[in-house]
Amino acid sequence: MIRALSAAATGLEAQQAKIENIANDLANVNTDGYKRTRTEFQDLMYQTMKEPGASLGANSQTPVGIQIGMGVKVGAAHKIFEPGPVKMTYHPYDLMIDGTGFFPVLTPQGDVMYTRTGAFHVDAQGILQLSNGSKMIPQITIPSNAVNIIVNHSGEVKALLPSAGETILGQIQLINFQNEQGLMAAGEGLYKASLATGSPIQSIPGENGMGFVQQGALEGSNVNVANSMVDMITTQRAYEMGTKVMGVADQMLAATANIK
Repeated sequence: MIRALSAAATGLEAQQAKIENIANDLANVNTDGYKRTRTEFQDLMYQTMKEPGASLGANSQTPVGIQIGMGVKVGAAHKIFEPGPVKMTYHPYDLMIDGTGFFPVLTPQGDVMYTRTGAFHVDAQGILQLSNGSKMIPQITIPSNAVNIIVNHSGEVKALLPSAGETILGQIQLINFQNEQGLMAAGEGLYKASLATGSPIQSIPGENGMGFVQQGALEGSNVNVANSMVDMITTQRAYEMGTKVMGVADQMLAATANIK
């Protein structure tokens, strides 16, 4: 009975972790560039009462063994980088990656981060940056007298200048990783590379498998509300079953304790 209580408790902890991730997904259903989280479970160690193949006599062996599980744990919780829906804004500084890749940015703290959120703005110096102050890498500056800002699919930024005509202001670079699921979410739509991601792979949009840049659009959250609601219901039912198992184990333990 004690083993049943312990196993049921691990199940409650695991289902609680999943419901917390679902809640975070639903809270970010309208967050541009947000990626939903996938929670994976793993069974814990087993107590082996009898090994398969154990001897039953001089000339026979047992074909199966006896193992009792110790419960479950959260094995992984990582982002699913499926594309989100296209949201047309027609704002010249809103950029969306159509395909794979991340925008590299430099945070105000001096850290290099990566994002799928393309809602850029210009500061007082005309530098492209996110609302949290993270500047695009390489840095692109929009002159104050520039008109008709154009960003083509290959990430080339152009504008009309009164004194120079059409001028190339910069080239957007995209970053990809061998294992993008190894990225660590840092909040504000930013991700940090880790030892699991591998080295950053830099390329021009549209080359070497990178996605294209679409101006005047943003990538919406890839959270599917209907699927998340179904996951929430199944997780809630699994949690309820775990509490019932604990109740049954408690009743069995009480009955054992009351034996005279």
